[in-house]
Amino acid sequence: MQPDLHSRALAAHTLHQFRTLSPLTHCMTNEVVQSFTANTLLALGASPAMVIEPEEASQFAAIASALLVNVGTLTRERATAMHAAVEQAHLAKTPWTLDPVAVGALEFRRRFCLNLLALQPAAIRGNASEILALAGMNGVGRGVDTTDTPAAALPAAQALARQVGTIVVVTGEVDYVTDGQRTVCINGGDPLMTRVVGTGCALSAVVAASCALPGDRLDNVASACSWMKQAGQIATQQSTGPGSFVPSFLDALYNLNAQEQA
Repeated sequence: MQPDLHSRALAAHTLHQFRTLSPLTHCMTNEVVQSFTANTLLALGASPAMVIEPEEASQFAAIASALLVNVGTLTRERATAMHAAVEQAHLAKTPWTLDPVAVGALEFRRRFCLNLLALQPAAIRGNASEILALAGMNGVGRGVDTTDTPAAALPAAQALARQVGTIVVVTGEVDYVTDGQRTVCINGGDPLMTRVVGTGCALSAVVAASCALPGDRLDNVASACSWMKQAGQIATQQSTGPGSFVPSFLDALYNLNAQEQA
């Protein structure tokens, strides 16, 4: 079955909801991308918080609208804090999203991410190699870089979504969003986005925030991917390289509106 193409009009409607509700998004993300992630959420209208102390992280997960767990710079101390936050999110019914950075290449984070799956993430966002590895299908990648295509990883994403009962997002030149039965694809973006640290990690935070919205979760997550790809295209046209891309990208996110998306 061919994936559906995500609607720009639906993305515009979801963005209006997103800005109206301004989800309080608890980001337990890697040290390299914290500032960029926070600025991305702010540009779109969400409210970011970076709380990592184990005792506070558990407490805040019950207060937040959504939680992101990104294992990019995982340590044992961070793993303790993340697990505590996810447990509390699960109890409080706070939707949480997993970004399994480099999960196929390193055993400690692979075991950690697999253990977290029992606590029912609302969404999982990764590149093709990460999703293949998390699904047990031998995706390895090269550190945080993928050596597989999103289309090649789609069957694994669909199987993982059915197994865990979650939304799985495989990102790349084309993004695929699936619940195991229905699949939506999102075109757009630009290769320049891969030359800036943190665009994928920031997308995971936006996906996490979108899981707090009412309505169809798959459509909300697909809209999050659409916003990022649209902003990436706009920013590429207005920049001359990675250095000028970042401010142009944040401006593009901030200036996205229903008229531009319709």
